[in-house]
Amino acid sequence: MNVDFRTHPDRYRHWRLTIDGNVARLGMDVDEAGGLGPWELKMNSYDLGVDIELYDAVQRLRFEHPEVKAVVIESLKERIFCAGANIRMLGCSTHPEKVNFCKFTNETRNGIEDASRHSGQRYLAALSGSAAGGGYELALATDHIVLVDDGTATVALPEVPLLGVLPGTGGLTRLVDKRFVRRDLADVFSTIEEGVKGSRAVEWRLVDEVVPTSRFADAVDERLRDLAATSDRPAEGPGIELTPLEREITDTTITYPHLRVELDRDLGTATIVVAGPSDGPPADPAAAVALGAAFWPLAMTRALDDAILHLRTNERQIGTWLLKTEGDADLVTAHDAFLLDHPDHWATREITLYLKRTLRRIDETSRSIFALVEPGSCFAGSLAEMVFAADRSYMLEGTFEASDLPEARLRLTGMNLGPLTMDNHLTRLATRFWGRDDALRNAESLTGKELDAVEAHDAELVTFAYDDIDWDDELRIALEERASFSPDALTGMEQNLRFPGPETLETKIFGRLTAWQNWIFTRENASGPDGALQRYGTGLRPDFNRNRT
Repeated sequence: MNVDFRTHPDRYRHWRLTIDGNVARLGMDVDEAGGLGPWELKMNSYDLGVDIELYDAVQRLRFEHPEVKAVVIESLKERIFCAGANIRMLGCSTHPEKVNFCKFTNETRNGIEDASRHSGQRYLAALSGSAAGGGYELALATDHIVLVDDGTATVALPEVPLLGVLPGTGGLTRLVDKRFVRRDLADVFSTIEEGVKGSRAVEWRLVDEVVPTSRFADAVDERLRDLAATSDRPAEGPGIELTPLEREITDTTITYPHLRVELDRDLGTATIVVAGPSDGPPADPAAAVALGAAFWPLAMTRALDDAILHLRTNERQIGTWLLKTEGDADLVTAHDAFLLDHPDHWATREITLYLKRTLRRIDETSRSIFALVEPGSCFAGSLAEMVFAADRSYMLEGTFEASDLPEARLRLTGMNLGPLTMDNHLTRLATRFWGRDDALRNAESLTGKELDAVEAHDAELVTFAYDDIDWDDELRIALEERASFSPDALTGMEQNLRFPGPETLETKIFGRLTAWQNWIFTRENASGPDGALQRYGTGLRPDFNRNRT
């Protein structure tokens, strides 16, 4: 079954989005019969379909509602906030489905934190009932957690004792790195099936406050007013409507207005070609808002975002992605300059942040990624980031015989110097030259210059530079070699190499957590016939292999 990540509030089955002045309410009301597979989504438990709607809602709040300064995530069901990821879904999903599900939920929750940190759209979790597993992890992604004090409501991370796996959406990391829970208390908390409630939840820093039922609604409203007061978002719109994303799919192509994907199933490659803008940027941010979703940086980013998610989820046999561009580098540079010249306008800020998050999806994707800098390409600034996100890059010297396309060039802009950081909070240039400050300064000194293949290679900005005589053979050998390796070993190798430098909450989640969860999901103690995921809800306890590895 192909999963479509495009949706709209009119089609939500699991969330209710309402706007009241500068406050938005995201009400979780999961349709038990609305799962993507043969499972019932009881107790506000969720699968990928529920999270696709959440991601869409977060995006729309950022773009369509600039006036919204505070968002509350709440439950529309009685005495339950969210039971977390649906266990039957995890039990019957294939290994890649489980891992992709966890990765997308992590990215969505990181997006909530990004909105709080950089967009002035602050989030509050109103736990009017118990929050377990992924439900509590969703609350952990917000700025402030209010738990009802009704004698029964708890917060819990019961995955280790109950399911034989780890909390899959950054729960352990956020406990100690975000909420500063003492690690001994975090150890105890993460091994208690029933969770923690009341004053102890506050004492252990698991929630920010507990409030009796009689005052719960008023307390939530008061905290929302406090959070809204910290926001720098405008008092009113207009916003940018995220109109339906145009996409055509055949067996070998995926086509968007500013991007196309060409699939070679025999070689196992997807060639992603980003088309540069056809016109210069508008006169000012107001004109950009008037262009709406057709404004090139936003339109291109939406297409790239959707293509990444589609290929990840629905084309798992395609192991290598080839990144290309085509168009006018001067126009790309002009759009970069436009965004950089208006960093404080809410719309240009949101577009830049969206581009940053989408480029991070490339970093976090378990595919081999090569960038091909060819004649007629426009790898400048924001699009040059794809070259630095790639595991390898190939640049052509000169042109192809009988081609009238201009020679390949690479150009850095201010977009490469700060706005589009990776999960390690470094630019891709700083990551590329980690520990080599002289090389980094040399690369940054080339900003604004058009670099041919020799110059780019000498500056260590590309991996290989070949002329047209060697180009096809060298690329063919590289792709055939890549296809011959173990996909599991490649994933481990690539993810280990992509994030040098400081460890952050994000790198812990996408490096350490994903790697361990990936391994744990394959183990018999979790996913075997007598493992915890298979026996959950049957009344039988799992039969664990007691050997430590």
